[in-house]
Amino acid sequence: MDLKAKKVAVIGVGKTGLATARFLAGREARIAVTDAKPLSAWGEASAALENLQAELTVAPYGPEILTDADLVVPSPGIYPDNPILVEAVRRGIPVLSELELAWRFLKTPLVAITGTNGKTTVTSLIGEIFRGAGKKVFVGGNIGAPLIGYVDGPQGADWAVVEVSSFQLQWAQTFHPRIAVLLNVTSDHIDYHGSFHAYREIKEGIFARQNASDLAILNADEETTASLRGRLTARTELFSSSGAVDRGMFLSGETLVHLLPAGEKEEYPLAMIHLPGRHNCENVMAAILAARACGCPPEVIIRAVDGFRGIAHRIEYAGEKNGVLFYDDSKGTNVGAVMRALESFSQPVVLLLGGRDKEGDFQTLAPLIRRGVKEVVLFGEAREKINGLVGGVVKTTLAPTMKEAMEKAYRSASPGDVVLLSPGCASFDEFKDYKERGDRFQEWVRQPKR
Repeated sequence: MDLKAKKVAVIGVGKTGLATARFLAGREARIAVTDAKPLSAWGEASAALENLQAELTVAPYGPEILTDADLVVPSPGIYPDNPILVEAVRRGIPVLSELELAWRFLKTPLVAITGTNGKTTVTSLIGEIFRGAGKKVFVGGNIGAPLIGYVDGPQGADWAVVEVSSFQLQWAQTFHPRIAVLLNVTSDHIDYHGSFHAYREIKEGIFARQNASDLAILNADEETTASLRGRLTARTELFSSSGAVDRGMFLSGETLVHLLPAGEKEEYPLAMIHLPGRHNCENVMAAILAARACGCPPEVIIRAVDGFRGIAHRIEYAGEKNGVLFYDDSKGTNVGAVMRALESFSQPVVLLLGGRDKEGDFQTLAPLIRRGVKEVVLFGEAREKINGLVGGVVKTTLAPTMKEAMEKAYRSASPGDVVLLSPGCASFDEFKDYKERGDRFQEWVRQPKR
């Protein structure tokens, strides 16, 4: 793909947009950048863009940026109905995600992980296993470093392991991972994609260009993912925490059993997993299948899993106050994530739920709330809506901010209870992102006991 002298419109100047601009500068493209935020709010990105050795234009946020454009690259989170994108499609200007653009220049074999929940955990764990096996690995994508930044460098890794979001797959055309993992598909980002059907189809697109020499890893316990098995060109392996599978990996008592293609089996102790919840057992199995397909030995895998303690803000222990345990699941921004978090605890839970609504189906939480939650404290923009859906199942309390919600939850909890921040919503009504929300939660927990 020759980008020299081509005008590329980059929408969004966050981490991904800036990495994309740097990449384009190295290929002598003409770069036009824009963002919904005014130039005065671009911060360090403004200076970084000015330092690029390239023809650079900062354009107003509107269709004017498309004048003479040969290509449009939107940052993740730019909605498909964005007026600039709508106009680009109308004019027939190609729109590529940063992921797709990076793929066209990638020289390293790729493992791609997607799903509604668990993808960051699986991506991170695969990276740890690869490092333990002595492999050079790039870990990034929708977490950490954008793939386009790796492609812009020497590409010295043996493998690239990337988390892939539906936002990135939305504008992918030739993306073709050697190993593709689909963990689960539950309701999320409906406000972005318009319907669950559209969201599911985009997630399934991770397999669209795989061939018989590639590997697809699927969750056998979820109908949406398991049903793909007979429809994919790639060879498939399944993972299951609820029953045996004929190819792949499953939980049997206190052992994870891996059935190999030749009929042999490998066994891994369940005790090596230190992350709570059945869903994390499934995440580990998915990671093992990918790692074994890349030649990582079982003993290395066991050591890596045993040493893995999860990722920040995903059912992360935050501390204790007067016998009350606090867990930070700020990364749980959809209803499916809340379900998995609740399933991880046997203790009574005071649940912190709320933020900016993503059109989640909160009514599906009712059975789990009824079974293990003593009180739900609702906060943020979505509190009234959620209260209308789950109010009456157990006691609910409303608070305008998360800080007030945390204080109410603490007062309601007894020693031995869990206060769980698993909001099921986006953070943007009150915080910059889920990380800031989780950090604020943990800061409050660390304050002196009162």
